[in-house]
Amino acid sequence: MILAVDCGNSRLKWGLHGNGGWRKTGSVPVSEIGRLERSWQKLASADQVVVANVAGRSVRKKLETIFARRSMVPAWVKAKRRECGVTNGYGRPDQLGPDRWAALIGAWSILRRPCLVVTAGTATTVDVLRSDGRFVGGVILPGLDLMKRSLARNTAGLPLARGRFSAEPRNTADAIETGCLLAQAGAIERAFATMEHGAACVLAGGAAHRIAGHLSIPVRLVDNLVLEGLVRIAQDAAK
Repeated sequence: MILAVDCGNSRLKWGLHGNGGWRKTGSVPVSEIGRLERSWQKLASADQVVVANVAGRSVRKKLETIFARRSMVPAWVKAKRRECGVTNGYGRPDQLGPDRWAALIGAWSILRRPCLVVTAGTATTVDVLRSDGRFVGGVILPGLDLMKRSLARNTAGLPLARGRFSAEPRNTADAIETGCLLAQAGAIERAFATMEHGAACVLAGGAAHRIAGHLSIPVRLVDNLVLEGLVRIAQDAAK
């Protein structure tokens, strides 16, 4: 049994994996990380615990306390030059975020083909994975909701309001929603245009479903892509 934990900037996702599938999954806001202890009270014991944390040192310390109370010894993932069939093209491999590294490994383990690996969360990451498993680079842009909040925070007349996508927006909220969605879709499609023939786009993250419908490229939605990669990392380490 493997307990995988993906601690992002806004939310922490976790999943208990065993016998070839997910036994239980859950999530909590990072600001309410103490709720994990209640969620894990009746959780079956795990043979391995593997964590990708991009929320900083203070959150890591809180997680370490929770793990220690349950006598868990976690493995904190860092990007490597090579792992699980994926080669890291960064000049300094450990500068790549552990969540992006795990997502690349998760996508490769599922598809084994060239793919554009997109995670749409607080930030949107768009990473290129070649047919031989090489990660050759990627981009980071503000996520969908972060784009909307930045407009509300840094302008005098643009509100943070719920809008709808429209081909011809005729109110401010719809104009913002449409503009931000098109910005996300445009970045993804432009990156996909450079991909090898036969490539797919793997899309994950909290805003994935909102973006997917506005893409004109082949898209595969994958729930918990980072967790999938963390499980592969744990399995490889146990060999």
